[in-house]
Amino acid sequence: MNKIYLSILLVVFIYGCKDNESIPKPPTYLRTEFPDHSYRLISVDCPYELKLADLYNYKPCTFEKSNFCMQQIDLGPINGSLFLYYIKIPSKDSLPAIINFANDKVDEHKIKADKIDFEQIIEKNKRVFGTFFELKGNVATNFQFYLTDSVNHFVRGEVLLNCRPNYDSLRPTLEYLKLDLLELVNNFQWKQ
Repeated sequence: MNKIYLSILLVVFIYGCKDNESIPKPPTYLRTEFPDHSYRLISVDCPYELKLADLYNYKPCTFEKSNFCMQQIDLGPINGSLFLYYIKIPSKDSLPAIINFANDKVDEHKIKADKIDFEQIIEKNKRVFGTFFELKGNVATNFQFYLTDSVNHFVRGEVLLNCRPNYDSLRPTLEYLKLDLLELVNNFQWKQ
């Protein structure tokens, strides 16, 4: 009789536990909410003007000479910075070497990048030409670009975030930032 009770108890226990199986849940990431995009025109210390999102803070040039300028733009709640490096083109023949240098900076991240997309920027009426790069994957910089008038001026930009690269968790933030960066490069203009 005890064997029957034990058998029934064992069967009830086994079937009773089956309904309460725990299913592991995937890891989750913080939901980020950013305000609507709005922009202002900034006339910087260097020989160019740019349209900057209201969310970001422009910092004055930290290093300025007659032929070189470096600026940092604080990306606020995105927790990163956009660095802009300006150089006055020394001669017409040096432009290919300067563009190759900018492309080499992008190529440094090929090892970690899953994919590199790029867009050509051609604004003939404003004399702004360049390339905007989006590096996808767990890379140190997800966006880089360069802009030039092909005669006198050259600007290279790169975004560095203050966090460990995790492309999946950063994707919503990067999509938001990409819109602001495209607005910046598409409305970029040289000072007269």
